[in-house]
Amino acid sequence: MKQTLAVTWMNLRSLPSRYMTSLVVVVGIALVVGVLVAMLSMSKGFEHTLKGTGSESRALMLSAGVTAELSSYIDPQMVPLLREMPGIRRDAAGKPLASAELLVITELRRGDGDVNVALRGVEPAGMTIRPEVKLVEGRLFKSGLRELIAGRSATRQFSGINVGSKLQFRGSEWDVVGIFESDGDAHESELWTDADTARSAFGRPGASAILAQFDTSTPPAVALQTLKAAVAADPRFQIDVLGERDYYSSQSQGVTDNINFITVFITVIMAFGAVFGALNTMYSAVAARQIEIATLRAIGFSGLPVMVSVLAESVALALIGGLIGAGCAWLLFDGLTTATLGQNFTQVAFSFAVTPALVARGLSWALGIGLIGGFFPALKAIRQPVAEALRGA
Repeated sequence: MKQTLAVTWMNLRSLPSRYMTSLVVVVGIALVVGVLVAMLSMSKGFEHTLKGTGSESRALMLSAGVTAELSSYIDPQMVPLLREMPGIRRDAAGKPLASAELLVITELRRGDGDVNVALRGVEPAGMTIRPEVKLVEGRLFKSGLRELIAGRSATRQFSGINVGSKLQFRGSEWDVVGIFESDGDAHESELWTDADTARSAFGRPGASAILAQFDTSTPPAVALQTLKAAVAADPRFQIDVLGERDYYSSQSQGVTDNINFITVFITVIMAFGAVFGALNTMYSAVAARQIEIATLRAIGFSGLPVMVSVLAESVALALIGGLIGAGCAWLLFDGLTTATLGQNFTQVAFSFAVTPALVARGLSWALGIGLIGGFFPALKAIRQPVAEALRGA
């Protein structure tokens, strides 16, 4: 052990004299880790936004077989019947707390071009059953008027959306009368208006989905099963019932899987380059220390301390590069806001999230590259005959 520590410490102390070759390993691994952490932080941020949307105390009713609100349509004749299903909470007046909502993608005409944005038609009950939605500026839209409120993230995505703005779509002018926040979830990327106004403007008398508050007299899971069973037992309905939070969690899966696949693919390719860089650097380091290594072995040091010292140098360089890469990813991307538009959901604004778990994952890649890059040069260092090494000097 003493031999191993002595040789390793001596080797690490000599790193500054070989900083140019060492820099190749550090920079290469920093790039690998930086790209890995940055791309995974995008996936993590998107997943966090979607999974943070909704509540376990609410259910979402969609037309059967669809995977998203945008492709769902519930006939207007079915809406009153679905509101009366068991498991749905009622207010003090005995009315069911369920909101038949219309979700559409509309095009905003702007001076710098057209942009797509999600517009949600919400009934009064939809505001009541969403306590997380808070109006932070202006007022609520009025029924029958082409007024809307905008989510905080939408105001950041699209410049010019604020209280008092006038937006042009569906051949008419809409007034932005308020701004709302909902704990940074997916709804903050939407524009909301009165449900009947949206149905009239878009010529869709039914609903995309019905959001219902569970009856509080039973646990949410029991109320969900009660509602599911009641809807499934009625042959008039072709409706799927999902927990609201489960629905939004499922929406993130496809995108996060794609991002993770692309990330791993790119990282593996870059890692191969980093490994070859580490191999070249460590072979050069072993060649430069040929006399030193041979001398140590000649005076009685075993091969293990020499091998450990070479591996330690490679791992140290790799971890330095990993820390630099992770640090750059954190400084440049953590909290960065962007937006994405997928097949199963509307445009959603989210922030990159560089978490400790992602940093640890990046450092584990760096450690692996360092071990692979140092292993074969370390073998060469202990396998070369002492006499041959000294003659080669």
